[in-house]
Amino acid sequence: MRLLFGSLFAFAVATVVGLGATYLALTRGAAFGALTIGAWTAWPKTGTAEADPYARANISRTGQLAVGLGDGVSFSAKTDDKGKPLDGRCDVVLDGITPTARFWTLTLYTPDGQLVANSVNRFGFSSQEIVRRADGSFQIAVGPRASPGNWLPTGGTERYVLILRLYDTAVGVSTRAGREAPMPTIITRSCP
Repeated sequence: MRLLFGSLFAFAVATVVGLGATYLALTRGAAFGALTIGAWTAWPKTGTAEADPYARANISRTGQLAVGLGDGVSFSAKTDDKGKPLDGRCDVVLDGITPTARFWTLTLYTPDGQLVANSVNRFGFSSQEIVRRADGSFQIAVGPRASPGNWLPTGGTERYVLILRLYDTAVGVSTRAGREAPMPTIITRSCP
């Protein structure tokens, strides 16, 4: 009898620990094979047959399909370059260039994957509509108050995520350094 209760207890503990670790891995983005450049992180293998079990489970849980590696790669940023979480009440500036790609989009999402509601119904930019400097670089103001030039409204939401999708690009599994794939910097300018 004691052996039976001991075995059941061990099984229950193992189940709770295993399911808890899986839940944390899925909700905290702990998939394997991450590519991090500055504040930007991508999981290039997620859209391939070589995706790890956690990435597949996250796709099943959220229902959001990843960009296939042959099509491009999707980077996300939840913090600025100093590690401060992106806050929709603050003024944030993206500055620089993107890696070489035929086309790219930058979109603002809530942490649960919904578009950030705002009064002007502007949810992102694409490489074809962005206003650039003479050297090809750009600056995008992200914040609750209108700014001249490229402005992406946050609607004052407390937290948001920036998603940069690069289509038809060489950036992917073999990229390991920022000098190979220059990403825009993310700087928090002011915060109430």
